[in-house]
Amino acid sequence: MAKQLLIVSHSRSGNTARLAEAVVGAAGEVGGTGVEVRALSPFEAEADDVASAQGIVLGTPANFGYMSGALKDFFERIYHPCLDRTVGLPYCLFVKGDTDADGAVTSVQRIVAGLRWHQVLAPLVVVGPLTEDDLARAAEMGATMAAGLEADIF
Repeated sequence: MAKQLLIVSHSRSGNTARLAEAVVGAAGEVGGTGVEVRALSPFEAEADDVASAQGIVLGTPANFGYMSGALKDFFERIYHPCLDRTVGLPYCLFVKGDTDADGAVTSVQRIVAGLRWHQVLAPLVVVGPLTEDDLARAAEMGATMAAGLEADIF
């Protein structure tokens, strides 16, 4: 049975969506038949989606020094139902900000610390204009997550 990698991301301007597309594309290529990649918006993803995943990638723009309201809504809906069901879930995070992303990273890390998820890759933080190098780093994140799940590293 294939392992599930869940990618939950939100974008308003399209830049975070481009990063998410790079993550999803590379994860799908590397994961092959051993990893099923599911990409959902924070409004679509439910607690059962998270509980059935063996890994999760979170993506958000940095809005007013915080994660997007959509990702916060996702956490509010899944937090208690997942609290004891997803302990140790491997996760990583990508954030796109115009001038700063530290507050968005910290806000996500505080919530996932409460969920007791396990960060397996450093956050990918993009500040300023999106570049091809940023997209390559996002693809590397997706590929690494899929390969890690498939090889039972995470």
